Amino acid sequence: MNEQTQPATVRVFIALAPPDHAKEELARELRPAYDTHPRMRWNRIEDWHITLAFLGELPAETVPLLRRPLAVLAADHRPPLLALRSSGTFDDRVLWSGVDGALDELLMLAADVRTAVKGAGIAFEDRPLRPHLTLARARRGDRTSAAEIADGLTGFAGSPWPAERLHLVGSNAGRSRGPIHYRDIEAWALGGGERAGS
Repeated sequence: MNEQTQPATVRVFIALAPPDHAKEELARELRPAYDTHPRMRWNRIEDWHITLAFLGELPAETVPLLRRPLAVLAADHRPPLLALRSSGTFDDRVLWSGVDGALDELLMLAADVRTAVKGAGIAFEDRPLRPHLTLARARRGDRTSAAEIADGLTGFAGSPWPAERLHLVGSNAGRSRGPIHYRDIEAWALGGGERAGS
């Protein structure tokens, strides 16, 4: 008998996602770089997100413990007004877009998310938040590509948008040699409203 088994662990983070029009604005700016830097490992546009808390590999049975506290938290926070702006790199290899706008509200939301996770009894490495959107990674040995692209985006300033949903996301990172894919485990409207996905 060949039963489909669920993974014992799941890689999890909590994030905000820009709306399609904001991602399209940035993708238009990036389009020339897709052609001039084909060796960059580009993230899929549909996976672009702003991580508020990275929880890492969790036992699958602990993930449901996050649903109620995150739903309550999302209902209590109004959507922060954000914009994608400029660019930079981490370690000369990771290309990112910056985040601008209501950063105090964003930092408060992230702090409350982390408190809710800890309150659910889930331990994680509580790293300082540097709001950004990861766009691509340079391959080993290629330390100039990410910096060149970032230099070309320094003047980029996207339109403002409200971050309307809080996303609990699972990924397949570390499970295969293929590209990383993300999927919403669940998402909640900020400021109340209907639950999305499951």
